[in-house]
Amino acid sequence: MRRRTGLAVVGLAALAWGEWVNWRWSRVLVKNSGGGSMAVVVLGYRNPRPTVNLINRWRVRAGIRSVAADGAQETRLILSGGPTGAGTTEAQLMADYAKSVLGYDGTMLLEDRSTTTWENITNVVPLLEDVDHIKIASQPAHALKARAYLRRQRPDLAERLVRADDYRPGEWIVVKPLLALYGLWTLRVLRADERKTAP
Repeated sequence: MRRRTGLAVVGLAALAWGEWVNWRWSRVLVKNSGGGSMAVVVLGYRNPRPTVNLINRWRVRAGIRSVAADGAQETRLILSGGPTGAGTTEAQLMADYAKSVLGYDGTMLLEDRSTTTWENITNVVPLLEDVDHIKIASQPAHALKARAYLRRQRPDLAERLVRADDYRPGEWIVVKPLLALYGLWTLRVLRADERKTAP
């Protein structure tokens, strides 16, 4: 009985830690959003098959709900991801899913050359020049990494970053501790000032 209780406490602590870490990452390197025009960038994830994978489906849903979150005057959804093993691009697979499954009919732009997060940011920059606010939708650790990369490449555009709707309490709760551990490993490339929330 005591062992079960101990395991339950450890399990609950792991879930709470995963939730907290992902919540915190979703709020780093962003400002409060306001009116004006908006771009929501959805980053693709390793899609070697001819159908959109689970991670990319979730990222597209997070991107679309990020479009709806603020009621910006003018919003564009930018899907970023290069060639897959199936001969199409992640951007196209995500666009097909957004339109045919989720019924998205808003403005959509595709960036279809990127194979890394750094390239995602480099290649979407021309599509961000004329918007007032920028959201990057992905898992919180990955979105933070992308925001840090935008800050390195174009500090002026990074000033326009606002929070996407890619973190929700309880969503993916069982895997959030694993996502947090993986995030800690992937975010080791960031400097200390890129990991902190604004004061």
